Amino acid sequence: MSEGVRLLLVGATGLVGRHVLTQALADPRVASVTALARRALPAHPKLRALQVDFDHLPDDADWWHVDAAICMLGTTIRAVGSQAAFRRVDHDYPLDVARRVQAHGARAFALNSALGADPTSRVFYNRVKGELERDLAAVGFGSLTFVRPGLIGGARDEFRLGERVAGIVLGALGPLLPPRWRINPAPRIAAALLDAAIDAPPGVHVVGSERLG
Repeated sequence: MSEGVRLLLVGATGLVGRHVLTQALADPRVASVTALARRALPAHPKLRALQVDFDHLPDDADWWHVDAAICMLGTTIRAVGSQAAFRRVDHDYPLDVARRVQAHGARAFALNSALGADPTSRVFYNRVKGELERDLAAVGFGSLTFVRPGLIGGARDEFRLGERVAGIVLGALGPLLPPRWRINPAPRIAAALLDAAIDAPPGVHVVGSERLG
């Protein structure tokens, strides 16, 4: 994809999303950034920040007209209260956005997925991530990339006990672990997502956690 890429970001206020936004605004390859967010973002000349209701997205808004989209949207069952609500945020919302931008001409889509994403998994979280990957592959993007980090390294706004404990253990054992099980720093994940959206390699691609350490 040529210079001057118009990007749409979804989930730009989360741990990885904040890094994607910062890197995108500083990247000379990016002409403009539209961010669909749940809360306000700092002003920037290249940024159009929109607070939206993902349950009631408009069909024909001009901001669907972009070259590529990056989705970092995600939550936890604890935060939203049920598996159904989790599926809506982690599957339905990203898929809805993907279909809209593709219908308006976007050629590339990059997803912050997860290690173990598999539509046949017995683990609910991994199954939902895998189902999203499967359904995105049917949308019709010329370039589709799934970035699958393991444990994400960085400071979240929300406290997640499981991640905190895992981070301590994996941090101590890091040098002894296979690359795919090591902590993946949020800036590295963000860079992989941004490069995938801008470079837009043809076909479907997976960036595994072993490449994000």
